[in-house]
Amino acid sequence: MLARVVDEAHLTSGDQLSALVDGAVRPLGLGADVLVADLAQRVLTPVGTTAVAPLNVVGTLAGHAYQMGEILAGTDHSDGVVLWTPIAGGGDRTGVLRVALGEGVVDDLELRQRLWTLAGLVNYIVTTKLAYSDRLRRLRSAVPLSAASELLWQLLPPRTFATDRVVVSALLEPCARVAGDAYDYNAEDQVVDLAVFDAAGHDINACLTTALAITGIRNGRRAGETDLVALAERADELIIAQHGPVQFATAVLTRLDTEAGILEYLIAGHPAPLLIRGGQVVKELPAPARAPLSVRVPRDEVPVVMREQLEPGDQVLMYTDGITEARDADGEFFGEKRLVEFAEHAAAAQLSAPETLRRLLEAVLDHQGGKLQDDASLLLVDWDRGAHARMFPGLAHQARS
Repeated sequence: MLARVVDEAHLTSGDQLSALVDGAVRPLGLGADVLVADLAQRVLTPVGTTAVAPLNVVGTLAGHAYQMGEILAGTDHSDGVVLWTPIAGGGDRTGVLRVALGEGVVDDLELRQRLWTLAGLVNYIVTTKLAYSDRLRRLRSAVPLSAASELLWQLLPPRTFATDRVVVSALLEPCARVAGDAYDYNAEDQVVDLAVFDAAGHDINACLTTALAITGIRNGRRAGETDLVALAERADELIIAQHGPVQFATAVLTRLDTEAGILEYLIAGHPAPLLIRGGQVVKELPAPARAPLSVRVPRDEVPVVMREQLEPGDQVLMYTDGITEARDADGEFFGEKRLVEFAEHAAAAQLSAPETLRRLLEAVLDHQGGKLQDDASLLLVDWDRGAHARMFPGLAHQARS
């Protein structure tokens, strides 16, 4: 069955993915539908022509399976027993696999483990097909993207990345109109490079400034540069070289040794990251102020790269001011206090990094009446050898049993 999926996927378009998977599992007495999550992670929409209706992420069994990374069993009036299996690979979540069990098929650990493997394979296929399937992209965006958002989303890596040492997860909102905010990361051996950006403005110019900042830093990194000050200067030069009004972006650039737990970081006019330890926000990471990217640094001002020794289980939360400055109807900010409280509650609840951020953005949106007035970004780094297991607790528990 897996061989058939792999072989046929080479010549299958994105909108035929459900039909491909369903055809492969039919000989085993199963039926399958692929549902993908939108960028805002609010709706799960079926791929291709199917009788399955779109489902909300919140308040449905399918959505709960997606949120918690667990295979959950339900019933359907036409198909009987249905297993909702998260579609995830490398840590990133793209949707759920709806698997209907035919007569005589037993819901046991072996079946669930094999469905988990199938769903992981489907995740890689979805990720590959997204590059050239406008239909899949429309399902992922749910609503039309602005031109700036279209450009920016194509630059970004997947929202979540995981190894057995670290989990990195990021989110942007509003997904359809984001312009100046962005994130980036790179994993190389035991080192992970991470960055969060916030360009001035909310238009295509802000998007281009952010795109130039990302490109300058990536270009320097891929040329072998590892010094954060030098990488920031690469971004400075690229933005300054452009014609037109002066543009700038704030940023946090970090470099984490996932073996030793040493975090190096440079703050360029950006809110300081929060260090979460033992379920508590213990401090903001201190750093001398460095001018935003493209703003000339005075000759007598030497940017300083700071170092923080992390402890196993530590989390580092980076964010843009669109989070803390989100206002409710009375003009009250969401504020850093609420951000800290939410981060602590999520840590105490042992939520996975991607689910922590999804719920945090939901709380920010609720505070602002469902519509943000500014771009809002989050990036959470979870330095814990057990962090990846929290994304898929159900299967890990079943395997131990």
